[in-house]
Amino acid sequence: MPAQGGSGHIARKRFGQNFLIDDGVIDGIMAAVSPRRGDCVIEIGPGLGALTVPLLARLDHLHVVEIDRDLIARLRGQWPAERLTVHEGDVLDFDFSTIGQALRIVGNLPYNISTPLLFHLAGHAPLIRDIHVMLQKEVVERMVAAPGDSEFSRLSVMLQYRFDMEMLIEVPPESFDPAPKVDSAVVRLTPHAVLPHPARDETVFSEVVSRAFAQRRKTLRNTLKGLVDDALLAQLGIDPGVRAQALAVADFVRIADAVAASA
Repeated sequence: MPAQGGSGHIARKRFGQNFLIDDGVIDGIMAAVSPRRGDCVIEIGPGLGALTVPLLARLDHLHVVEIDRDLIARLRGQWPAERLTVHEGDVLDFDFSTIGQALRIVGNLPYNISTPLLFHLAGHAPLIRDIHVMLQKEVVERMVAAPGDSEFSRLSVMLQYRFDMEMLIEVPPESFDPAPKVDSAVVRLTPHAVLPHPARDETVFSEVVSRAFAQRRKTLRNTLKGLVDDALLAQLGIDPGVRAQALAVADFVRIADAVAASA
């Protein structure tokens, strides 16, 4: 079916395309982002321009990252290069450092790559001022979950390590064409100016978190076997009999620092 009011573009499932058509949601996103003329904004997956048009009305220049060649041709035909720079390709391979610093990221993200894309953005956190993106609501709930919540996960820990996050707007399926089968939400991510709990070795930290959540029903005693023993966990004030979702970000950092120190 043609997307967004007879535009003629067929939404491509392989690119996870669901085009935002709800003016109220679009206005809400613009209010949340509140872009100023000179801001360096990068829109991920501009699609048919639901956010691109109001962003360009508020900005001197906009960068967009798009993979669909038909949409790229459409964008380049609508706006001159001095107003809109189109970066063609997969956003998972895009090097945000080529744009500059104090970057403001905006977008209705493809849900089929949302988790790897969030990790990719986290890798560029020092260059980013803020991020306002639409995601599957279930993913946003995991992002902002607190320790002890059933939704608290590896994603929660790894993103909360780098960002302060807030769910802003809940978005129903009918706000899109074609309508997805899930509810969506807009979330704001703001990089910590100073990491609250900096890890001694972030590679070790990532490994500890990944292993701890790999088998959610198992206790730390089992998931971290071979990395730390009960005695070391007890020394850190952590019960080896609890599951990963009971720990806070700071707890994972303390475990990782102990592992790194003993390496």
